[in-house]
Order: sequence, then C-alpha cells, then structure tokens
Amino acid sequence: MLQPLLPTLLEQRIVLASGSPRRQEILKRIGLKFEVVPSKFEENLKKSSFAGPHEYATATARGKALEVADRLYSQVKKPDLIIGADTVVSLGSDIIEKPADKDDAFRILKRLNAKTHEVVTGVVLVVPSLTDTGTEKYDTVEFHESTEVCFGDLTDEMLKAYVATGEPMDKAGGYGIQAIGSSLVQGIHGDYFNVEGFPVYHFCKKLVQVYRERQQSSAPRTDQHS
Repeated sequence: MLQPLLPTLLEQRIVLASGSPRRQEILKRIGLKFEVVPSKFEENLKKSSFAGPHEYATATARGKALEVADRLYSQVKKPDLIIGADTVVSLGSDIIEKPADKDDAFRILKRLNAKTHEVVTGVVLVVPSLTDTGTEKYDTVEFHESTEVCFGDLTDEMLKAYVATGEPMDKAGGYGIQAIGSSLVQGIHGDYFNVEGFPVYHFCKKLVQVYRERQQSSAPRTDQHS
C-alpha cells in the first residue's frame, strides 16, 4: 500500500518513539527507514480516568510521541514524521499491561486462559504543522486498532513452563504471539500484527491519507476567473 508513497518517505526524517524491537521489525518489513528515539514519557496514567482501553492506549501513545516531538522539534533538522504507539490487553473492563515479575506473568496468563480478550494499540502520528501562525509546531493524527484473541484451555504446568522461558516479561498481557506464545493462542479475529504490537494495515491507510491531504493543502492554488 505504501509503495507509491515510499520515494517521498525515504527522503524524510522518520522517527519511531519506541524502543520496541517488534515495532521496529514490523516497520522495517514494509520498507520504512527510520531512527529510533525511545520516549522518556512516564507510562503512569490513571487507568480509571479513561472510558476504556482504546482511550488509555491512545493517551499513552500521545504522551510518548509528544515527549519525543518536544525534544526533536528544537533541532535544525526537524522530523517529518514521529510515530508513537502503545499496546495493552483488556479483559472485560480491566486493562492489562506488562507483567511486573514471573508470578505476575503467571497470574495474568491464568486470567486469560480459555477466554477471549482484546488487544488494543493506540497510535499517534506527529507531523509538522502546515499553518504559518508559529503557535503550533506540529499536528497530530490519532487512531487505534482492536483485535480479539482467544486463548486455548491450558494447564497450570503449561503456563508455568511458558513463563519460565522469560518471553512474557516485556509484553502486554504476558505473551508474544510471534514466538513461543503462539502455542497458547487458539485463534484471533482482526489484525494479527496488532497483536504483535503495531497495526500495519491501519497505519499504512492512515499514513497515505495524511500525506495526500497535506499534498493537497500545500499545492499552489490557481485563481479561476469567469
């Protein structure tokens, strides 16, 4: 989908405001060239103050992206695009993030066992402002993606053995669908890559839309006289 836009994107400074190896790999697969600037945003937003996981994940992604934007927009060579993202797992009304330790990872997996949960990724794109007022340095575009994931009916022994691999420790919901954790998943409904940590299709679709709109806005207008 991005192929017609790639010549433009490859000439621009694109920044991923995340240290996630999974997001980096996903973006590399679709041909993007970017630099990684992990955000220093403290991910401690109060979950109860948000209507649901979509709002929470998007707010966290916004915090990550804007923290990096505030640092980099003071540089001579400003980024043309900053990508911020945050992925959470939700079960009912509960938002589940990365496990604190191995005991927590087991507790999380035990809760997800034999149930269907939702994986939600909020994404925020930061682009230079097209206005000439000077009051706003950049514009933001926000969206989210949701995928339903169904866990199989697994024994405690299986779950503990998976935790012992160490794989759950840096992943929302305590599992990685792209690796050993795939053996826990009975099925999904929605974007697979969203479960990995980044909704590729929705991102590409939104990026094409943003760049087309910006090209139209910046194109010179010709006055027509009757």
